[in-house]
Amino acid sequence: LVLPDASLHTRAGLVLTALAACLLLVLGSVWLHTTRQAVQEEVEAATRVSEQWLKVVLGELQALPAAEREGWVLAVAAAIGRVRANVLEVRDGEGHLRHVSPPSKYKVGRAAPGWFAALLASDLPARRLSVGDLELTLHPDASRAVLDAWDELLGLTGWALALLGLLFAAARRALARALRPLDQVMLALDRTGSGRFDTRLPHFASPELGRLSRAFNGMADRLKAAVDDNVRLETAREVAEQIQARLESERRAERERIARELHDELAQGITAVRALAGAIVQRTGEQPALHSHAHSIVAVTGEMQDGVRRILHRLRTAEGASLAGRLQHTLDAWAGQHGIAVQQAIQVDGTVLDGEVAQGVLRIVQEGLTNIVRHAGASRVDVSLSQTDEALQLRLADNGRGLDGRPSGQAGCGLGLQGMRERIALLGGHLEMSSPAGGGFVLFVTLPVVLKGVEV
Repeated sequence: LVLPDASLHTRAGLVLTALAACLLLVLGSVWLHTTRQAVQEEVEAATRVSEQWLKVVLGELQALPAAEREGWVLAVAAAIGRVRANVLEVRDGEGHLRHVSPPSKYKVGRAAPGWFAALLASDLPARRLSVGDLELTLHPDASRAVLDAWDELLGLTGWALALLGLLFAAARRALARALRPLDQVMLALDRTGSGRFDTRLPHFASPELGRLSRAFNGMADRLKAAVDDNVRLETAREVAEQIQARLESERRAERERIARELHDELAQGITAVRALAGAIVQRTGEQPALHSHAHSIVAVTGEMQDGVRRILHRLRTAEGASLAGRLQHTLDAWAGQHGIAVQQAIQVDGTVLDGEVAQGVLRIVQEGLTNIVRHAGASRVDVSLSQTDEALQLRLADNGRGLDGRPSGQAGCGLGLQGMRERIALLGGHLEMSSPAGGGFVLFVTLPVVLKGVEV
């Protein structure tokens, strides 16, 4: 939490070190309590021994005359000097200080910090002895024992810090070594993300990392198989589209050949017969019977020319006129194959459309239906195609999941919509996609109408 940018093993090492530091603090509090009791016992024992010793010495001075006793007591106090862990004071009957023991020479000039001395302080009573008019007082002094404890604490603290540093370094190194395989995992993920689906992880000795390795390799195998299947499907679809385009081209060429032959052979023959009948009509005005038959021949050949003209028109405009039929056939076949209801509204007039436009409409519908099967999970599809003087308007709407971000049941290569955009852009059209509030997905395409002339 303190170092969010630090590595995982660094943060784990810090956590372990912090836990060890908390344990050392608990042990330090136990040590402090034990040391306080030890200091109190030591000072109390030293005070008790000093008191007994003074009683013995002063008891021997009781036999001296009172005039000499005071001098001897002060001389003995001066000779004793510092009494262990105690301060000796001598006062006369009026309370004047006659003698006080000199400072301790042990670790002279040093003292423990006040807060530490307060933690180890003990409230021990002073001991008083009377010799004549003099009063001797022993004041317990734990300052030297507290200073020893302070020095010991400094030493322990140094060792504790050294051990914590060593623990942090050892924990960090151990965790870095244990987590080293994660670098291989991250490298494998990066390679897979960049399209290297043949990347595999080795078998790790750690059970946890071993399960991770098996899970990753299984996922990579399934991903590679899905990509291979998708590539095969895309290749098959491209081959089918090429075959369909080739067949359409051959059928168009055959229709044009038949139209040319009808135009060159039959249409010209009918025109010649009509011209001859017209000449007979002009020259047989005075012969009613022949004139009537010639006039009938002119009418019949005229009807025959109109019929041939209509046949030629249908042959040469079959591609544009059959767009509605081909589209309806595609929708019916798709609905029967996938069991999805299709609502059709196709309104295309007899205007002859350019072959690329008609073919583009059919391919866009096929791609849209493919995307619905792969991604939408829909039960109904509405398809409408309308034509104006200037544009074709195609709308595909389903009641599927729309753009909810959930994965589809069938994985695609992700290039369907991109290819659709490119096809529409080449035709000079416009593509809009939306997901209504009520659910589903709507594809709206506008293509300019390109007319194709027909010669008879």
